[in-house]
Amino acid sequence: MPTAHNSATREQIAKTVLMPGDPLRAKFIAETFLTNPVLVNNVRGIQGYTGTYKDTPITVMASGMGMPSIGIYSYELFKFYDVENIIRVGSAGGYTEETNIFDVVIASGAYSESTFALVQCGYASDICYPSTTLNDKLKKAADALGIPWKEGIIHSSDVFYRESSEYLEEIKNKHHCLAVEMESFALFSNARVLGKNAACILTISDSFVTKQETTPEERQTSFTNMMKIALEAAIA
Repeated sequence: MPTAHNSATREQIAKTVLMPGDPLRAKFIAETFLTNPVLVNNVRGIQGYTGTYKDTPITVMASGMGMPSIGIYSYELFKFYDVENIIRVGSAGGYTEETNIFDVVIASGAYSESTFALVQCGYASDICYPSTTLNDKLKKAADALGIPWKEGIIHSSDVFYRESSEYLEEIKNKHHCLAVEMESFALFSNARVLGKNAACILTISDSFVTKQETTPEERQTSFTNMMKIALEAAIA
């Protein structure tokens, strides 16, 4: 049954969903990699497409920006659409000299100051973890494709624009975060609560160290390595 945020029927959503934040990235992935993609949701402009990748049904659906947004869409997909696996494919800011623009990062966990998990289900830890099984599939897919990858804890932040940069050193040194994004902590929390699988693969879009950054157009269409890895992992 459709929800207030998703007009698709249950049969229109595949068991595995790739979830970028940007609706235009969802459109790009679907039109570039899927066979016969069909737009199954466009409520509030959050585009979702279902097609096949190497004869396997795959849905690509945007999450919007931030934990409240992905918290809604991923929960509904898991709970009401019987989705088993969600792989977030997103962009991130590099926190260290080891994470350069266009690098691929697989999240081994998501640290956050957010109260999302505490409020949603009483989970008090500041780190949520992905599915080991999905992460292993991502690594094997990357190796098979010959695409280099890095793995580590990422920072899921509620705030994009901060008035102080003093927090950065603490997060890097105390929590050993490789990069920052804004969604995975909530995604991993929902998967844990509902007994589902979630993972996150990211492309470094800008660096807090070198100050290099990619363009909006590059973020939308040029991060194809992580997309290929996620698709291969989805059918493994």
